Amino acid sequence: MQQSRKNMSRRQGGFTLIELMIVVAIIGILAAIAIPQYQNYVARSQVASGLATLKGLQTPAELYIQENGQLATDLSDLGLDSTDYTGIITATSGTRENGVLEGAALTYTFQDGPYGTANDTMTLTRSGSGGWTCATSIDAGDPAVPDSCEGTTTTP
Repeated sequence: MQQSRKNMSRRQGGFTLIELMIVVAIIGILAAIAIPQYQNYVARSQVASGLATLKGLQTPAELYIQENGQLATDLSDLGLDSTDYTGIITATSGTRENGVLEGAALTYTFQDGPYGTANDTMTLTRSGSGGWTCATSIDAGDPAVPDSCEGTTTTP
């Protein structure tokens, strides 16, 4: 009986060094995969937020154009306080030729983002026919660029 108690007290009481090293290696591999994916996710969400802001301004901008003949350059005329956003929003009034407004644009400039979108722009430009085209300075191959902003045109 004494002998069996002595053997039981020598049983393994924790993890071996090899087992701990395997766990650390697995965590390292998962982190190496997860961190870049998270950065892509954050960049996509920042760009999507900028696009959503511009799309939200599209209707008030179109209404202002219909009532005043050109786009307001003061964003408060469109009901926006630009200090509420993480980027800088600007409006370009455009020019009117032969009764048609050309070049009116809403631009979102991304601020110092941690994932490569700093100082990039996203622009909604109104065509003479009343459609809006989205363009961006972010590289076309970048996964952050939404499908809805690759030169597409939407009509009001």
